[in-house]
Amino acid sequence: MTDQNGFTFHSPTRLFVGRGSVSEIPGILSERTEKKALVVTDKGLVKAGVAQQATGVLEAAGIPFAVYDGVEENPPAHVVQACFDLYESAGCDWLLAIGGGSSMDTAKCAGVLAENGGRIEDHFGLLQDRKRVPFLLCVPTTYGTASEVTPFAVVTDNNHFKAAVGGPHVIPDIGILDANVAVALPMPIAAATGMDALTHAVESYVARASNPIADGLALHAIRLIAGNLRQAASSNHNYEATEQMLLASNMAGIAFSQTRLGNVHAMSHAVGGHYGVPHGVANAILLTRVMDFNKVACPERFADIAVALGENNEGLSHVEAADVAVEAVQSLASDVGIPDTLTEVGVPPEGISVLAEDAMKSGNIQINPRHTTLKDIIALYEAAM
Repeated sequence: MTDQNGFTFHSPTRLFVGRGSVSEIPGILSERTEKKALVVTDKGLVKAGVAQQATGVLEAAGIPFAVYDGVEENPPAHVVQACFDLYESAGCDWLLAIGGGSSMDTAKCAGVLAENGGRIEDHFGLLQDRKRVPFLLCVPTTYGTASEVTPFAVVTDNNHFKAAVGGPHVIPDIGILDANVAVALPMPIAAATGMDALTHAVESYVARASNPIADGLALHAIRLIAGNLRQAASSNHNYEATEQMLLASNMAGIAFSQTRLGNVHAMSHAVGGHYGVPHGVANAILLTRVMDFNKVACPERFADIAVALGENNEGLSHVEAADVAVEAVQSLASDVGIPDTLTEVGVPPEGISVLAEDAMKSGNIQINPRHTTLKDIIALYEAAM
């Protein structure tokens, strides 16, 4: 799918993978000069004792830290500001994010303010001229955004628009994929974040800017998700399936960091910004509609996706196999309890015009494999209602 003869690939995050790998944090810090962490998380993870898996390691090693636990889903700009204010007032000099994409993105954005000043709105866009964030270590507790390896963070502005803060300056230094931390996800969160990872992989694989390295990562992520999401979502103690989902999310994140995404993310960001729908849920509801729209542009790519999902394409044309891919994704979403429509999660049909206008502002529209107009986006939202 790549439109060019050459491409670049940059993925500098150092990864530690395996059960109990949060225990590596003191050793990682022993190689550095930073003194005090700001732990960025949310109140739910603190209440559940999940955040303590990281803070307990810090305490045992005598590493000073403060905790910001005010992270909100689809993090608004005021949360980023509050996080940065505590980072500064507590005298912190590095960041440890533990949580889903919202925690990691909040930490990234607080780091942008720490090194570059201003308001977070001053840093919207994919920018190359910003100073790097302070040392940033991320421990994902869900298998969705893969923010532990991506050059993006997403913030909701005061107009309900989800804006990207992006560039090499926000790529985390360290990512820790520890199944012990993510194994007890409630099924709705596991389902939503797993479908988010699948959306990343599918959109990366069919993007106009795809490349062979990202393709390999995206297809293997799809294989892992097809083979493990149902098990990881339905059992609180399936460590193997959880680890495979963390890896799948990570690989999909590395892939889309190189290729960008497509119509699903352009549309789901608008839904999350205006109606607070969890990002993975919005993605999952929209994914099959957008796949059905896109399949005519690259049916052979969707045939590959069907195989990666475990389907048998023998005797089928690429177009027929593309239909199988759409059906397989719909079956997976249904099996893990994803709602069928946007209406079911509180998005009213009368909001479509504003959603469509916001979606068209996204750069992801340009990467989508099929040329897309405002009329097309309106029709896709209508199909998802």
